Amino acid sequence: MSARLIDGRRIAQEMRRELVSRIEELRKHRVVPGLAMILAGEDPASLTYVGAKAKACEKLGLYSETLRLPATADKKTILDAVRQLNERRDIHGVLVQLPLPSDVDPRIVAENIFPQKDVDGFHPLNIGRLMTGQEAFVPCTPAGIVELFHRSGLDPGGKDVVILSRSALVGRPLALLLMAKKSGGNATVTVCHTATADLEGHCRRADILIAAMGKPEAIVGDQIKTGAVVIDVGVHRKKDPESPRGYRLIGDVHFPSVQEKASWITPVPGGVGPMTITMLLRNTVQAAERITSGRSAG
Repeated sequence: MSARLIDGRRIAQEMRRELVSRIEELRKHRVVPGLAMILAGEDPASLTYVGAKAKACEKLGLYSETLRLPATADKKTILDAVRQLNERRDIHGVLVQLPLPSDVDPRIVAENIFPQKDVDGFHPLNIGRLMTGQEAFVPCTPAGIVELFHRSGLDPGGKDVVILSRSALVGRPLALLLMAKKSGGNATVTVCHTATADLEGHCRRADILIAAMGKPEAIVGDQIKTGAVVIDVGVHRKKDPESPRGYRLIGDVHFPSVQEKASWITPVPGGVGPMTITMLLRNTVQAAERITSGRSAG
């Protein structure tokens, strides 16, 4: 057996094309969806992520701007920036790029973003609405994974899903989405973490395995069920002298061995990654639509 690839790049492009007509409709009302990103410091990965998001906005015709703050920015400075963006009518989505300076609690920052502009889905109101099955902005990576299932014809309903992450960014919101009593949900979900006993046993019984532990190539072929669907959320650099860049990207899954046992698998790169930015774009367009129509959001 050799697993079929779940092509995140293709699906992301398909979704972005679908957004074009919605953006054009907003422009008829003289509204251009606007995304503002706050970046504190010079973390190389953060700079790359923010740059990729800005480039994606430009390609799709969204307005974006990045507010650069020093690595020494304190809580007041960051919260003042958030409040200014909350009040701007041309900004429909506000994103604070993590990590923040060590003495600034990201939860407090998230609480100060207007829920209707919280396109990252981290405000307590959006989290609570997700928990209770109401309309909400959902964190982008979990939302993207659900779209991958939907657009690949993979129904998680009735399946045993094992998520290797309990993080607020991926594991917990994804579990809520996949447990929801609706199309695209109805799965039986197990969330594993560092204190889980018999982790390999959980992995081997999973119909769908989602790896988001942040450990390179931690999951190998012998640890999965034959015919499982495997979603790899991890992204790591591995030294590779044969690569022009001197490295290549790998995930939390050892792709060669897992591909031989799985029925479907996401590659790294080109799997979950493109979907995360696409869901951010979709959330920003949706925020503009909601704000323009006067609907409450979150």
